[in-house]
Amino acid sequence: MELSQVDRQLLSVLKHDSRASVTTLASTLGVSRNTVQTRLERLVAGSIIRRFTIEVDSSVEENLVRAVMMVEIEGARARSVTAALKRIPEVASLHTTNGSWDLVAQIEAGSLADFDRILREVREIRGVLNSETSLLLNRAVA
Repeated sequence: MELSQVDRQLLSVLKHDSRASVTTLASTLGVSRNTVQTRLERLVAGSIIRRFTIEVDSSVEENLVRAVMMVEIEGARARSVTAALKRIPEVASLHTTNGSWDLVAQIEAGSLADFDRILREVREIRGVLNSETSLLLNRAVA
């Protein structure tokens, strides 16, 4: 799908505020509400916009248990393992990588008990051969 300049501007505005109303978006972009609505529907239908999300105040997230998990996958199961990991809500991001590990997942759990459950869920996914997880303790400040 080819994106117009208005499409790109719309995506940029939504990246900063995914909760902006169609009226606000139209005003910001200098186009009609109908134009914004039509373009949003087209971008969603074309899978350019995959989901709308929110940014949560840092005070809400400061007590999360965060970790990075490296995952080794059985060769022919990459797609099914990736799909299964994406269905776990606490998997905040998922990346393919090179080297010894096939995937790197960022985990964000509400408690150590939740974190333990997530580790178990991942290890039980058919096609996961091995994993290594490191808790993220403190954000390094330069």
